[in-house]
Amino acid sequence: MKKSTCVYLIRNDMWLMLLRNRKKQDVNEGKWIGVGGKNERNETFEECAVREVKEETGCMGHSREFNGIVDVIYDTVEPEQIAVYTCRDFSGEPQECEEGTLQWIPQAEIMNLSLWEGDRIFLQRMMDGTCLPFHLMLHYDDHGTLLEEKELRG
Repeated sequence: MKKSTCVYLIRNDMWLMLLRNRKKQDVNEGKWIGVGGKNERNETFEECAVREVKEETGCMGHSREFNGIVDVIYDTVEPEQIAVYTCRDFSGEPQECEEGTLQWIPQAEIMNLSLWEGDRIFLQRMMDGTCLPFHLMLHYDDHGTLLEEKELRG
């Protein structure tokens, strides 16, 4: 199972979101997601989160809040385990990103974006502060349709 991170930088009720619109053959193309990426160096989730925020935004995250784990299961590609964080303590201003367009989005508008259906589930929990930390299993088919969502315990 691949390991990766997803981090949402938050400032004054605005969330830094990434519109994936620059990479070829991107499974996330056209979707708004948090910044992050795969663990490339046998890092801890925390180390991966710090590195990915710096690489994708130019910002330095000083501390993060762990929100939960998402296990993403696909029909024909390797499953992925994603550690999800929020970061309110960071310095710097976002710079251009090779992955897509970074934009500050008011929290009240996030659910209106083109999001993965599973992301809507955990983002709503994060915004409401309910059921944290979570551990979800999300099963998608090859067309990106959410087939199953299950809360995992333990």
